[in-house]
Amino acid sequence: MIFKQTWKGKNCSEGIYFPASVPGNIQADYARAHGFADLQFADNYKQFLPLEDDHWEYETTLAFTKSEGERVFFVSHGIDYKYDILLDGALLYSYEGIYRPVELDLTDKLKSESLLSVHIYPHPKRAGAPVGTRDEADASCKPPVCYGWDWNPRLLISGMWQDAYIETRDDSYISVPKALATLNDEMTEGSVKFDFDCAKACEISLYDADGNCVSRTNGREMTVPSPNLWWCNGQGEAYLYRYEIKNAHFSREGHIGFKRLRFLRNEGETDPREFPKSRYTPAFTIELNGRKILGKGSNWVNPEVFWGEIDEARYNELLTLARDANMNILRLWGGASVCKDSFYDLCDKYGILVWQEFMLACNNYLGTPEYLATLESEASYIIKNLRSHPSLAFWCGGNELFNSWSGMDDQSLPLRLLNKLCYELDPTRPFIPTSPIMGVAHGCYLFYSHMQGGEVFAEFQNANNTAYTEFGVPSVASLESLKRIIPEDELFPIERTPAWVAHHAFDAWGAQNWLCLDVLRSYFGEPKSIEDIVENSSWLQSEGYKGAFEEMRRQWPHCSMMLNWCYNEPWITAANNSIIEYPAKPKKAYFAIKDAMRETIFSARIKKFSWREGEMLEAEIWLLNDRPEVVKGKVKISLCLGDSVTELLEWSAEAAANRNTAGPTVRFILPHADTDRLTLLLEADDGRSSSYCFHYRPAPAPIKKVKMLNM
Repeated sequence: MIFKQTWKGKNCSEGIYFPASVPGNIQADYARAHGFADLQFADNYKQFLPLEDDHWEYETTLAFTKSEGERVFFVSHGIDYKYDILLDGALLYSYEGIYRPVELDLTDKLKSESLLSVHIYPHPKRAGAPVGTRDEADASCKPPVCYGWDWNPRLLISGMWQDAYIETRDDSYISVPKALATLNDEMTEGSVKFDFDCAKACEISLYDADGNCVSRTNGREMTVPSPNLWWCNGQGEAYLYRYEIKNAHFSREGHIGFKRLRFLRNEGETDPREFPKSRYTPAFTIELNGRKILGKGSNWVNPEVFWGEIDEARYNELLTLARDANMNILRLWGGASVCKDSFYDLCDKYGILVWQEFMLACNNYLGTPEYLATLESEASYIIKNLRSHPSLAFWCGGNELFNSWSGMDDQSLPLRLLNKLCYELDPTRPFIPTSPIMGVAHGCYLFYSHMQGGEVFAEFQNANNTAYTEFGVPSVASLESLKRIIPEDELFPIERTPAWVAHHAFDAWGAQNWLCLDVLRSYFGEPKSIEDIVENSSWLQSEGYKGAFEEMRRQWPHCSMMLNWCYNEPWITAANNSIIEYPAKPKKAYFAIKDAMRETIFSARIKKFSWREGEMLEAEIWLLNDRPEVVKGKVKISLCLGDSVTELLEWSAEAAANRNTAGPTVRFILPHADTDRLTLLLEADDGRSSSYCFHYRPAPAPIKKVKMLNM
């Protein structure tokens, strides 16, 4: 039986107790108890900076009942980061890490009213690292995002971020099971191996989605003939079987899915030479159950600054949006690393593949013996805990580790260790050392930049990568969100005030790259209000993301994956590349991406955003098909300019299974119109319609010459 405890916490430098939430983060508890101002507003995150080097402590007087023959355990599913656990002042356990759970048998040490405490040490900071930077985290397994990023404030958190409780157990207790499901080479028979502990004999039953028992055993293994396969979103049903492990007094249940996933070489990629073999572009095309899959998705980051407060409902809200946007894969970015178990359960349910990175990002992790020991302990648990999920696609060492600002390579000890652990503990899943690797691109991240060669449209139309695993188009937050974070008298005109800087409009990635006021002015002139900025910024983000995603789809099958940076955000950013505003509010760009990633669509390749009267508009028309069967359709292309609608052409098209078809090119000289935008409509009779809204500039009115009189 499980007994939740009532916890209190204290800052050890002060010694004053306050209520503590478990799961949660002790800095958030401290802030509530001490009346900290709203974290979201202005630069209030700085309230937490003086707490970075403090010690913290949780404490509870144990409350539970137990029957004859039961043992009493303290169970914690994760504590962040370096900590001691004490019972009545005596040390029971010490650990450095965040993910590995703890189970301690307290039975023989208990008193009538025992006091359990958890001491949390200050956050790890490597001696000699530049103060106030993520480099301070390069000798620890602490996820570096809380040391500050261009979309996350510097706010170091710790504490009992996963659930913790007292549990009484007798000899009928079944430990939390893990079930490994595999397929034979022909995918005609599945097998399942169960891993759990129990002193009593147990029966295991496996049920299909209709509740029918398909296998039963008193052992630890079973086979399933002709299993239903687990498919990712858009390719078939994410079919799950439910298992039950039980004895006379105790039971556990869970789910499994049968799938086979491999990496294949991308089409069009060849070895550079026959002999001697050397470096070549790695395989990066997902083959799922024998079918090549175009990976369509985004980069997932921590949904909260205080990630101890994330719960299943929050995960469900965000993952439902991802599923509904036709995404089939999410990259769990290494800087924020691993989610709680309910996240993966939901990905199993919704058919969302998970690219899982370990907790390394943008640092040179030098591989000291102490660091490697912690990394091995943490990574081993992560692999064992997640490998049974059908949604788990592949492992990755971490983010941007081979870049100049990181300096690692495939001989770096942490990456060799992670590759070894993945091979030993989960050998059938692919492992890549980092992203990006050869052939894979990170960027661009702006709608327009001289550095990237112009607009986002041209950037990707001129590219030829096997995957685009980070790319972005920024936008300003909605007016509602801006009013929550920026003082009213600073909303407009926008200036470099502490509030705008704190929420990443300035000095986040360059001087003002997320805000991009210079880009907005170049297209739309001087803004007259904050409403103008919000509207035009979201317009650029929507069309930019739509153009990028559809262009990458046109590059299939050479391009095999497209993941924008980023999906969500942990607090309200004033400007950012995310498509979901904190906490779970879709931006306009979300709906543009949702349309762009439909399984089958008619699509237009257009070279630029801004057009002038008299220019010839050109648009290549395509039929994009991710479905595993042939599709046919008919589309009518029209141009809307002011009150005028011009029908340009009709096209009847057919696309083979999982292939795209290029069609005609529309050409039209733009006439005069009193409007600032034009819309290209691709109207299909089967739900595959698309539309594109671009900037239009009428020619300036001619200057009338005034006849002068000779005097």
